[in-house]
Amino acid sequence: MLGVTDPAPLVAIPELPVPKGGAAEWFEGEKKARLRAALYPATGMIRGSVVLSPGRIEPIEKYHEVVAELQARGFVVLMHDWRGQGLSDRMLPDRMKGHALGAELFRKDYVLLLNAFEARLPKPWIQMGHSMGGGLSLYALAKGEARFSASALSSPMLGVVTAGFGYAFARTLTFLASHIGLASRYLFGDPDDTTQITFEKDKITHDRARWDRFLKLRLVHPELAIGNLTWGWLDFAFSMSAWLRRSAATTRVTTPVVIVAAGDDDRVLTSDERKVAARLPNCRYVEVPGSWHEVLMETDDIRAVWWREFDALAQSISPTGEA
Repeated sequence: MLGVTDPAPLVAIPELPVPKGGAAEWFEGEKKARLRAALYPATGMIRGSVVLSPGRIEPIEKYHEVVAELQARGFVVLMHDWRGQGLSDRMLPDRMKGHALGAELFRKDYVLLLNAFEARLPKPWIQMGHSMGGGLSLYALAKGEARFSASALSSPMLGVVTAGFGYAFARTLTFLASHIGLASRYLFGDPDDTTQITFEKDKITHDRARWDRFLKLRLVHPELAIGNLTWGWLDFAFSMSAWLRRSAATTRVTTPVVIVAAGDDDRVLTSDERKVAARLPNCRYVEVPGSWHEVLMETDDIRAVWWREFDALAQSISPTGEA
């Protein structure tokens, strides 16, 4: 059985050094999965903790710039690799497949993560998540996770862009494929290679330097890489986002939430982000014109909008100098 102090690797490249004091550990997820997390101490006076959850294909190390910015604001930071990503246990023999078995398995892993590190996370806690990590963070709140004082979400996955297919057709096709034995197969049989796509085609950030360093991270450390998604992953994405848009549980989330959406997002639907934001009793919705999907990896002027919103949220629950 894993203990919460079992050390795990935490890799780096010169462009993405490990933030001061950061160290990774293994923890035990649902069904005894070996999952990776990393803890980073605050610098200066401690104001609380941030639990940061990345999006699809994103390992812990991609967010080291963001982690350092949170440390400088006085927050202890906990990051993790979702199961099936980074150095956490992959879900299929082909470790490059981006697979999922539904939102509940991810949520149970998330609860076990919080339980494992709770004693080392000073209160108040702020939830922070991007894309898939943002959708799952909100899903955890809607399912009753009550330990967070606030939540800040970047382009949360609350609706899926279907890339030229009508939503009803794409949803039906995905449901059928996932329930006739094709769930673990690559979407349209294409394994893809996320390290081969060009900056111009990716359209995920306007910041070439930040895009290049993530590519370099995966080329230098291919064990972090992941390829195309499966029908099962897409079914999870459709199902979870639809539940958040329709369930009464969403309307009972009283935790203060800030959603920062990308105005030119081609991964998740901003219209669905707006719909969910309107259903949340205590939510501020901000849409950044011209931003592509990865707000946290965008150009400095776009990132400044994120940090303005995050800082205002953090100040409301942990005023500077009054931790």
